[in-house]
Amino acid sequence: MARDSRNDVRLDSPKGLRVRVLPGRTGPSRDSFGRATEAIARGMGTPYFLIALTLFCVVWITYNTVAPVAVRFDSQANGYTVLTLVLSLQASYAAPLILLAQNRQDDRDRVQFEQDRQRAERNLADTEYLAREVVALRLAIKDMASKDFIRDELRSLLEDLDRRDPSGPTSRDGAISRGSTRG
Repeated sequence: MARDSRNDVRLDSPKGLRVRVLPGRTGPSRDSFGRATEAIARGMGTPYFLIALTLFCVVWITYNTVAPVAVRFDSQANGYTVLTLVLSLQASYAAPLILLAQNRQDDRDRVQFEQDRQRAERNLADTEYLAREVVALRLAIKDMASKDFIRDELRSLLEDLDRRDPSGPTSRDGAISRGSTRG
């Protein structure tokens, strides 16, 4: 007997490539409620919302004060009880929505902080590596012979050759002569 359930694990395709048989029947995203709460909280934090809420209250109070008694739905004598209930209901939903949005923002901040920390660690490691390389290059350059050192060594070698050869400096093929020690 075959079971026909959406929760059955499909073993006929790799985990990352599983496709629903009916593409039009996708469920709501897990994150859609969170995005909706953030949108509502973001909307409540704007000046437009405050202006709209103020206008709503002014219209409510004006209508229930100026309109004939037969068509009023909230009494001035009772202190606009229905308006108070509506505003209390709005406030009771606004607070948790704002807290949910703040929690989501805290989670995003935590992830961003972790990524920044990892990036800083990589930058520090790269900087330390480059510093070690610069030090190694400086040490290698310190051991390298400079142009002046090579000239001095060549002059001393020529002087040694001049001392060994009693006849003096000779020019073989015009390549070596006493005055041609230019760099």
